[in-house]
Amino acid sequence: MTRCRALNGIPGEALARYYAQRSTPGGFLISEGTLISPTAPGFPHVPGIYSEEQVKEWRKVVDAVHAKGSLIFCQLWHVGRASHPVYQPGGAPPISSTTKPISARWRILLPDGSYGVYPNPRALKTNEISDIVQHYRQAAVNAIRAGFDGIEIHGAHGYLIDQFLKDGINDRTDEYGGSLANRCRFLTQVVEAVVGAIGAERVAVRISPAIDHLDAIDSDPLRLGLAVVERLNKLQQDVGSKLTYLHVTQPRYTAYGQTESGRPGSEEEEAHLMRNLRRAYEGTFMSSGGFTRELGIEAVAQGDTDLVSYGRLFISNPDLALRLKLNAPLNKYNRKTFYTQDPVVGYTDYPFFTQQSGPNKEPLSRL
Repeated sequence: MTRCRALNGIPGEALARYYAQRSTPGGFLISEGTLISPTAPGFPHVPGIYSEEQVKEWRKVVDAVHAKGSLIFCQLWHVGRASHPVYQPGGAPPISSTTKPISARWRILLPDGSYGVYPNPRALKTNEISDIVQHYRQAAVNAIRAGFDGIEIHGAHGYLIDQFLKDGINDRTDEYGGSLANRCRFLTQVVEAVVGAIGAERVAVRISPAIDHLDAIDSDPLRLGLAVVERLNKLQQDVGSKLTYLHVTQPRYTAYGQTESGRPGSEEEEAHLMRNLRRAYEGTFMSSGGFTRELGIEAVAQGDTDLVSYGRLFISNPDLALRLKLNAPLNKYNRKTFYTQDPVVGYTDYPFFTQQSGPNKEPLSRL
């Protein structure tokens, strides 16, 4: 979960405490989106994994997590057109698969705390794409050097890889656009490069074929999802080893954490898409997006997924795993502090369940 606490892109002591608070014996954490290069950011003060200083400081975070008995993967991130010249080297336009900007429906958070309009991006030239692939590869190598147990390639939610996958964004006429096979080419090359560098067993992939976040719309989400799954299955067969997991965001996910309750048939369509992807993928399947404790238990019990990941609930409940196990009440999160730079308030000051007993403690409330 992007939290904007890594000042100047460097993960400091606040991040080590934040992640350690959320670590439990046998637990598994996926880091916030972590930048693969200087062109990757679209939020202020998000951590990178492309410089030696970043690698060194991430090592302290990872060590703190491991000391608590948890595993942690680094989520590799490039936002593509979901950026702004203020975040780009030399004030350049952000890069993407396209020159089309994100619509005025969405706003970008700027360093001064205001919200701005997304600018026109610059479409990557065909011969530039291999350089971005290598940025992912090097970031994966750096993550392993920092002590991470593996990496998750963020190919979802309207960011760079998703901008190549979705036909509502990708309007290219070269070998990276047009046909479904061409639109999947960039993701496939990234996964192949990363697997070749650190091994399939340390690599996971996240996709969101049915999510329209940041105008990431596709005309046939199920067909797109199955095409990605087909390529991941083939890669696993070719290398003789499975990826750690495939992570798919539920279609009910929205930018503001609400579910699409008003659209007729939405629940049936969601279940159909997710179950088809689950059946098609030859490996461990993870789901995320709007899960409560009850929905998570139900999804695993019915065989709809192997793993369920939680994000927003983990922000305000550092001991979420314990609370879910005990069916304990949950702290409410405060959206106003999601993207501030305070190293404590709204970040590491949410109370643990064991701290909230006694006559002088405020009661917990359910979401």
